[in-house]
Amino acid sequence: MLDWLYNIVGWVLIQIHSGLTMLGLDPDGGWAWGLSIVTLTVLMRLIMVPLFVKQMNTQRKMQDMQPKLQKVRERYKNDKQRQQQEMMKLYQESGTNPIMGCLPLLLQMPVFFALFSVLRSVAQGQAQYGFTEQLVESARGALIFHVPIAAQFTSSSEELEAFGSDPLLAKIVIVVACVIMGTTTFLTMRQSIKRTANQMPDNPMMQSQKIMMYIAPAFGLFGLGMPIGVLLYWVTSNLWTMGQQHLLYRKFPAPGSEEAKAQSSAKGGAANGSAKGLLGKRKETAPEPVEQPKIERKQPKKQSRSKRSGGRSGK
Repeated sequence: MLDWLYNIVGWVLIQIHSGLTMLGLDPDGGWAWGLSIVTLTVLMRLIMVPLFVKQMNTQRKMQDMQPKLQKVRERYKNDKQRQQQEMMKLYQESGTNPIMGCLPLLLQMPVFFALFSVLRSVAQGQAQYGFTEQLVESARGALIFHVPIAAQFTSSSEELEAFGSDPLLAKIVIVVACVIMGTTTFLTMRQSIKRTANQMPDNPMMQSQKIMMYIAPAFGLFGLGMPIGVLLYWVTSNLWTMGQQHLLYRKFPAPGSEEAKAQSSAKGGAANGSAKGLLGKRKETAPEPVEQPKIERKQPKKQSRSKRSGGRSGK
């Protein structure tokens, strides 16, 4: 059913590999195939950056809606159907889609399964999803940290030795990769949950999310059954997520968080400083007032009645 997606992922991986070999990398080497997987991961995550920003905006809107949602829960606590209808009405009125909160993850998983299927077919020596027989043999023999790109922890010693890899060293590398995968999964989840806790402290799903966070290191156990190429994809994706969340969370801190308060105070201090600077400049550049000369008006002297009458008679 998803063969069309597998074909796309396989084709993109082959094109990236072809481009890297044109830059001088050994087409049969681990650097060419390993960097092809890393580049594929980065390209996919770059495409998903707008969705991640949309996810952050959705979470902020949902935080603003919490008081209204809480009133709906209390008002219709005995009528779950009506409660859901009213909550959906609030979402529609605010233009908020709760699905956007997990859309980046939902879109990433099909690509993950597609890459897993492509590398599994390579490990089995099957020329499909755009791979020719020559490319399959090239990818199977490529060593990433002395491990064949399609090797798993469950691969037999004979299979590993056939590709020129030391079985013990290969299994150690795979275990280390699984530990890194589990650790980075835990750290990325902790980043997200910490921000969600600041935005929606009364979120009823918070407890279950924390449980998922603490069992995240166990995800590394699933890596024992994955090709080393898939582990490389997962670790790269987790590291990208950590860096992306760190940068965007700093730029758009959660309302009410310490980062938001510090950012607000910094902006306020800068605004006050600029205002004071402008006032200071105005005072410095304002010309001193020039004192205008005083004009004295001479009032006519009053004459006595006899002088006034004498003046008239003289006329």
